Amino acid sequence: MTDRKTELAENLARVEERISAACAAAGRKRADVTLIVVTKTYPASDVRLLHELGVRDVAENRDQDAAPKAAACADLDLRWHFVGQLQTNKVRSVTSYADVVQSVDRLKLVTALSTTAEKAGRELGCLVQVALDAESGARGERGGVSPDGIEELAAAVDAAPGLRLDGLMTVAPLAGPYAGRQRAAFDRLMDLSTVLRANRPAANMVSAGMSADLEEAVAAGATHVRIGTAVLGVRPRLR
Repeated sequence: MTDRKTELAENLARVEERISAACAAAGRKRADVTLIVVTKTYPASDVRLLHELGVRDVAENRDQDAAPKAAACADLDLRWHFVGQLQTNKVRSVTSYADVVQSVDRLKLVTALSTTAEKAGRELGCLVQVALDAESGARGERGGVSPDGIEELAAAVDAAPGLRLDGLMTVAPLAGPYAGRQRAAFDRLMDLSTVLRANRPAANMVSAGMSADLEEAVAAGATHVRIGTAVLGVRPRLR
């Protein structure tokens, strides 16, 4: 193996051990948690190596990085997740490669995604991004809708051609009552997921947890964890 592939393999093995241990501690099956590798700032060559190592779910948070990378890896059986704040002028591009948009947080974005997905003949998975630091009716510092805005967005996605409501996503907040309390934040997201699934049982995806707090997310019940640094390492941003 190349040095980079060996490095990625070792990092993946360590992350796998962490997820497996967290699942065992929580009494969950390892198969119930999907690892999404966040490849932002890393080249398409790393994505290809990750695929060789068995990774099938990858994520990006900037379209200008993601679009060329997805095109370069179009021959691979990958599931692309868009996890960043999404401007409507980027929707057409994102819809061309993303399988799931995890950052749906306003009605205007639902409309734009639906129009573009329908024109492209695609079904796009959507997660409502929940901001646990947001006041009622407001958006969070890192995007996302306040908890009392989930139902309105979920109903809009349900009614939108070309879109499929898959569940909820959050980023552990840096401010507000859940700052520094990742487990409490993820428990709150699970409570909100339970409410959502009462009438929409198929919307059972819960995306939470990153490199520093994946154990707390798994303990709370997250179905997907988004891991970047722990797999790819710390590198300067690409220019």
